[in-house]
Amino acid sequence: MTSESSSTEAPLRPRLRAALTVAMKARDRVAVGALRPTLAALDNAEAVERPEGIDRHLAVELIPIGAGAAEVPRRELTEEQIVDVVRAEAAERIEAAETYERAGQSERAERLRAEAEVLHSHLTDAA
Repeated sequence: MTSESSSTEAPLRPRLRAALTVAMKARDRVAVGALRPTLAALDNAEAVERPEGIDRHLAVELIPIGAGAAEVPRRELTEEQIVDVVRAEAAERIEAAETYERAGQSERAERLRAEAEVLHSHLTDAA
């Protein structure tokens, strides 16, 4: 048996999923609020784009991908692309926090900064 189960050697996405489970059990709303949407963003990044030349006005059931096209494989993100998505999610939270701070909603801004810190902590583990 190899020792590849070390948390620093494991890919980022499975570590994020594991952290979400831990956060949910601990009822850590900040971590859940950071991890759940970030994992959804990763899933969205793997979605297959509509091929060029497909009429954008076709009904969903007539499009060769989408509903009823389960045989279309999703894209697989590289570890670098996953890190980029997580960085972007953290950056969005920092930017939104600054906006909330300017609007006088410092409580919401602090929560967003805490969520960004959760994401940054997983990125430093990936480095």
